[in-house]
Amino acid sequence: MKKGNLFNSKINEVISKMGHTDLIVIADAGLPIPDGVERIDISLTKDVPTFIETLKVFLENFEAEGIILAEEIKSKNENVLSQIEELLQGIEVEYVSHEKFKKITKDAKGIIRTGECTPYANIILKSGVIF
Repeated sequence: MKKGNLFNSKINEVISKMGHTDLIVIADAGLPIPDGVERIDISLTKDVPTFIETLKVFLENFEAEGIILAEEIKSKNENVLSQIEELLQGIEVEYVSHEKFKKITKDAKGIIRTGECTPYANIILKSGVIF
């Protein structure tokens, strides 16, 4: 059996195939997922699992060098934003409009859909390298 704390086989598969600067998304329950992008739906019910729970486990298994957030998170979901900032201290952050954010998701290797039901709880993570 695989060691570590990330058991989801689809998430592990996408991470293992990623290279430097590739993109992956962790999304709330409402973010539209473009056709052709791998959908990894881990939602069970409202807020299970939460965006932050998912992000915490994901980051223990992924090297991020940058993130993209929707500009709207600053005023519409300050709680989630503050938790993101705490988890990703020192990582480059780019803010874009939510409309542009949705367009960028078309280039992601996968989108992990959580049960999160708060607005703009979405993040695009840019893959770094471990050397």
